[in-house]
Amino acid sequence: MKQIPMLDLRLEYEYMKNDIDAAIGKCLEHQKWILGPEVKELEEKIADYLGVKHCIGASSGTEALVLALRSLAIIRKGQEYFDKTDEIITTPFTFTATGDAVLRSGATPVFIDIDPATYNIDTKKMREYLVSHPSRVVGIIPVHLYGQSCEMDEIMKIAREHNLFVLEDVAQAFGGMWNGKRLGAIGTAGTFSFFPSKNLGGFGDSGLVSTNDDTIAGLVRMLLKHGGKDKYNVDHIGYNARLDTLQAAIVLAKLKYVDEMNEGRRKIAEIYNRELAGTDGLSLPSSLAFASHVYHQYTIRLAKGKRDDLQKFLAEKQISTMVYYPVPLHKMKVFEGRGKSPYPLPESERAPKEVLSLPVEPLMQSGDLTSVVSVIKTFCSSGK
Repeated sequence: MKQIPMLDLRLEYEYMKNDIDAAIGKCLEHQKWILGPEVKELEEKIADYLGVKHCIGASSGTEALVLALRSLAIIRKGQEYFDKTDEIITTPFTFTATGDAVLRSGATPVFIDIDPATYNIDTKKMREYLVSHPSRVVGIIPVHLYGQSCEMDEIMKIAREHNLFVLEDVAQAFGGMWNGKRLGAIGTAGTFSFFPSKNLGGFGDSGLVSTNDDTIAGLVRMLLKHGGKDKYNVDHIGYNARLDTLQAAIVLAKLKYVDEMNEGRRKIAEIYNRELAGTDGLSLPSSLAFASHVYHQYTIRLAKGKRDDLQKFLAEKQISTMVYYPVPLHKMKVFEGRGKSPYPLPESERAPKEVLSLPVEPLMQSGDLTSVVSVIKTFCSSGK
């Protein structure tokens, strides 16, 4: 029986092979492996794509978050790190890096529950917390989970009312939009991951910070190179977090395909939506009116217990699936005594038991897609 993977990176490489091989070959010729010309070119092209003044490459999406937060601490506090009394609102239903970066910046993550329809942070609950704790919060990190934009108009309105920064976590949503604007170009700054499985991915870890703020951009550039403009005479506590030339070259080669690949994901999502509509016990992804979803993941939902049974049934048919994410941040040991959950988080605790992400390879063959749909329908109609 044929294996149907979540994502087929070999298939995508073959599709882009000539461009990727040429990009790697160029690096082999010039041998400028640290901050070579491809890094600057990628930064400029993504800045143009997003419609921002500055993009700064980084060694990973995680480090991009840390670099941006450290820069904001220096600007807002006049010191290297935030204090523990400084709170940053974010979602607990995300990858560890989002909350971990807050801790590494010195601040305390405040976990606010999610909207069960979008899986993104609930802005109403965010407002509720800010009414009672307005002086402690310094910023918001909205995560555009699964490729679906957060409600950025409302988040930006809240931020203006309370003088907060907004750092968009766009790790899963490159190319996504909200109300006509690219994600990563709306907040104070944005961060991206080019991990291989992302909508725009390299051949290893890499990431990027986007911003229209000259001071943030300047500080990020200093921090990623040990903390100074001159590495032998530095100003701040920095990192070795540069974007590798080779990764920049590969991401640059793939950049011209990103809209095509995102459209491929949308078409797969449309087929799933059409074919699985009305299937008993199944909830399909929602798409907000002002959002352009890029379906980094196509995530369905089943009642507790049924999800695990379906995942096992699909695995028996050689169909890969994933649960993103099985443990919410506030339940992780690392955040015990370091994170804050001011209210119950029922939706963030329920979602990990019910969500299931299906294959959404943009170059997926129609027969494979038909097989996935058929197996799901068979399971749901069987009453298992």
